[in-house]
Amino acid sequence: MAVRPVVDAVEREFAGALKVIRVNVQEPVGRQVAATYGLEFTPTFLLFDSEGRQVWRSVYRLDPAEIRPYLSGS
Repeated sequence: MAVRPVVDAVEREFAGALKVIRVNVQEPVGRQVAATYGLEFTPTFLLFDSEGRQVWRSVYRLDPAEIRPYLSGS
């Protein structure tokens, strides 16, 4: 499955309501992020609230309908 087009579409649909940050777990900073958040599989999608708390996680799959309830004003 090609994930990039799905992530790009989510980024466009929710512009202003969320910020997409892409992390390469093959790079040092990506490995650090993976360790911090316990990421074991890629892709893993995380959603944080405005306070920085993780409110949603999905492995392999990104469905806009699942994240919509977490975004105010969407």
